[in-house]
Amino acid sequence: MSEQLIISGGDKNDKYIALLQQLPALLDERVDNVANMSNLVAALKQTFGFFWVGFYRVQADELVLGPFQGPIACTRINKGQGVCGITWQEERTMIIPNVHEFPGHIACSDKSKSEIVVPLFKEGKLVAVLDVDSDEFANFDEVDKSQLENILEWFSAYY
Repeated sequence: MSEQLIISGGDKNDKYIALLQQLPALLDERVDNVANMSNLVAALKQTFGFFWVGFYRVQADELVLGPFQGPIACTRINKGQGVCGITWQEERTMIIPNVHEFPGHIACSDKSKSEIVVPLFKEGKLVAVLDVDSDEFANFDEVDKSQLENILEWFSAYY
């Protein structure tokens, strides 16, 4: 396992590709999923400088905060509540250009301005969501959606 991440210049897509190529060296299939989630979150934060990035894990009938990097976060989210809860309910990626205009948005931080939430599936079952917040409006696009979905599809082997 490597403790180093090397991302050179390039556009957003190039950075995702470089990150995905290095993830196998950053994760360890011999440890629990929390450790691997932690390193994935750290790698995303380090590569892109996101305001907040982390996982919410499905536990019984709610999403419970998992590994994250950024300011203090909400610890529990109900199905259908906020962007994370709706992502869980609908089992699809959501991109929100302006969270202040999203009905029912859960404001863990007033500095968050845009958000992308991507479901993590294990053997066809949604087990967690990856929540990424930006302190800029409209910071996420189809590149983020496609690449984060690719990363989570690959990552499901470590969960």
